[in-house]
Amino acid sequence: MRSAGQYDLFYDIWDRRELTPTRYCARLRRAMPSYPPPFLTKGSFRDPAFMENRTAPIHRWVPWIAGFSGQFVQDAFREFLSNQKCARRPLVLDPFAGVGTTLVEAVLHGYDTIGFEINPYASLAARVKLAAVDISPTRLTTLLEAVRRAPQTWNGEPPPTHYRPLGFSTRIPFFSERVEPQVLKLLQLLDTYSDKQVVNLGRVALGAVLVKVSNYTYEPSLSSRPGAGKPLLLDADVSAVLSAKLVEMLDDVRWLQQHGGVTGAGRRDVYTRDFLTVNGDLPSGSVDLMITSPPYMNNYHYIRNTRPQLYWLSFVTSPKELHRLEHENFGKFWQTVRDADPIPLMCKHPHLPCLIARLRETRVHAGHYGGPGWANYVTTYFNDCGRFVQVLKRVLRRGGVGVVVIGNSIIQGINIATDQIFADLAKASGLRVERIVQLRQKRVGASITRSSVRRGQRNPAALYESAVILRKR
Repeated sequence: MRSAGQYDLFYDIWDRRELTPTRYCARLRRAMPSYPPPFLTKGSFRDPAFMENRTAPIHRWVPWIAGFSGQFVQDAFREFLSNQKCARRPLVLDPFAGVGTTLVEAVLHGYDTIGFEINPYASLAARVKLAAVDISPTRLTTLLEAVRRAPQTWNGEPPPTHYRPLGFSTRIPFFSERVEPQVLKLLQLLDTYSDKQVVNLGRVALGAVLVKVSNYTYEPSLSSRPGAGKPLLLDADVSAVLSAKLVEMLDDVRWLQQHGGVTGAGRRDVYTRDFLTVNGDLPSGSVDLMITSPPYMNNYHYIRNTRPQLYWLSFVTSPKELHRLEHENFGKFWQTVRDADPIPLMCKHPHLPCLIARLRETRVHAGHYGGPGWANYVTTYFNDCGRFVQVLKRVLRRGGVGVVVIGNSIIQGINIATDQIFADLAKASGLRVERIVQLRQKRVGASITRSSVRRGQRNPAALYESAVILRKR
């Protein structure tokens, strides 16, 4: 284990430019050949995998490939908030809220909570979950019965085609001929309701089952059923599928309103905007605990994987609007930065310039499909990490804690210890890195790793997830 003084030495060398970049990188490789975890510890956190939410009340409403489990958040509350003595309710923040796991757990524990999420579908899902304590079971039952009876009232009437999103295109028809008219008529049914809370819950429910009744599937990225080795879905009873989801939601609303620890008076805000640009919505020194998992540096296309929900629920109407969301995404995507001129690294780090230089020189013959394009992606990702820790430092109260779940990356065969680099950037911003807890390891083949997994060959590198624990001094 290297001391903090050894890391500071490398900062000093780089700052004073005592070495040329080439000699600096050579010296750094000799001194830090494997870039070992400086604060890696074992922890008491339970499995953070989101799949644990599939059976948990409220959490199970919306399937989500990213994020962490409610039980992981509970463990963080137990460790960092259970002994806190404060005259006010603690404020819990999730700056990349997704569908609201952290926020829901905060409400269940009686804390104030605030979340930021640029994806409008995910943001709506989070808001609907937080409003569950206020939704009348009677009003929700009325919607459920209307959805159940809907097929009996259609009587062969032509579907309202104006609900079909014109800007939405797929390689094969997204819905089969017998399925699409049902979806269009259910959208029309939701439009007849004036109760905004119930309508929003219905829209989230429809969004949750949209891919399930389509010719597409999550494997885990959105792909066609034939591409995943599955047959086309020629027909489905969409009303029955939606009703089953609404029954699940109704059961959870009743459970939530009977839950003794829930109070409806606390702050429960979700902003559909970029946390990195937050201003007056979150005063300095106001957050007691931040728990989040920013997008990983794995090029998983969080926006495109919700294209069906974004288009069919009218959050976007054109590719131009979708591209705007892509460019606002934390870390961007390889597709959005690969063709750009070399992007400069804006954050200070002793190891990162060398790593990016090495990546940029990898498979140069492949152009942006090789190292040069991926170097831009990695640079952009860590530039956003640097911005993130600066904003986090401002909004945390003195003594406040940040828990960041983040995974490493293997890009073009190069293992990038994202958690370690993120911890270094946090330290450079003035936050204290208390420890890094490795949560789990996994073996996943991905096209960006160049790990030969898909060709049946093994790569010694492993993908893992860690929790970086930060505290404001």
